[in-house]
Amino acid sequence: MALVIVERTFETPIDFEALHALQDRGAWCLDLHKITFLCTYLSIDRRRMVCVYEAPDAEAVRTAQRQLGIPFDRAWTGTRLP
Repeated sequence: MALVIVERTFETPIDFEALHALQDRGAWCLDLHKITFLCTYLSIDRRRMVCVYEAPDAEAVRTAQRQLGIPFDRAWTGTRLP
């Protein structure tokens, strides 16, 4: 499994609770693509967000995000450094 980082930017501050609810409703889609949500980082101004997933590859995460209608700028694989 790969570590996949998803970057998001918003023109106006995001309502994190609404985005979280959408992700909760889309849990079936993450399961379908064998994706595990790990964590989210939200900027203080709520206009930038980074989400971290464990998945087969970045394309699986991109596909799930599109199917769920969750906006994102880019998704890429990474390595956790000690």
